[in-house]
Amino acid sequence: MNKTVERLKCGMITENPTFVQMLGMCPTMAVTTSAINGVGMGLTTTVILVLSNMMISMLRKVIPDKVRIPAYIVVIASFVTIVQFLLEGFVPSLYDSLGIYIPLIVVNCIILGRAESFASKNSIWLSMFDGIGMGLGFTIGLTSIGIFRELLGNGTIFNFRIMPESYEPLTILILAPGAFFVLAFLIAAQNKVRIHKAKKAGASVTVCEREEGCAGCTNTFCGGKAFTEESVKREKDAAKEA
Repeated sequence: MNKTVERLKCGMITENPTFVQMLGMCPTMAVTTSAINGVGMGLTTTVILVLSNMMISMLRKVIPDKVRIPAYIVVIASFVTIVQFLLEGFVPSLYDSLGIYIPLIVVNCIILGRAESFASKNSIWLSMFDGIGMGLGFTIGLTSIGIFRELLGNGTIFNFRIMPESYEPLTILILAPGAFFVLAFLIAAQNKVRIHKAKKAGASVTVCEREEGCAGCTNTFCGGKAFTEESVKREKDAAKEA
């Protein structure tokens, strides 16, 4: 598969930052009270992610290893400031809706994580597509949560009335706990689909017993998907050989 297409697929599906890696949970929980907020925060993060990835990739051989994290933060903060001023000047309504969560993009673990794990080790071209893929995956996640919360909590999608006037909104879904409920539901639905596909392909699915989850996991056969007996066996064999 073409490497650029692979980066897009990884960001949007295989390694989706919201539904697979569970990164950037602060804005995910806070700004997804409506679909438009989800799109706005997602696209804003995408722009900053792409620009910072490209800049860090461009400077990867110049930045000293000992100060790479502070250097990455300076690069990211610079782009966040530029985008913040542009939003304030040209899209003030979205700027007011997102509020404090725009400057908090500086410490978004998705952006810093991609800078450290990918952009600092790869070409500008691949880093750009990695940023696009991860950004779009984040946008899809935030928008999906926002659509469910807005539809069931207010009866609208993108401020267009969908539910009949007689519909009694589930107000809890546009409050803080609603984000957790919707996120849990979407992740459960996604896992069910993945497990069903694995079983349909003839692989028996087993439960991952790692207490720390995917963090620090060395199972290269999983990739954030459901464990299968075959992948667990291969991981154990590889560990014995090592």
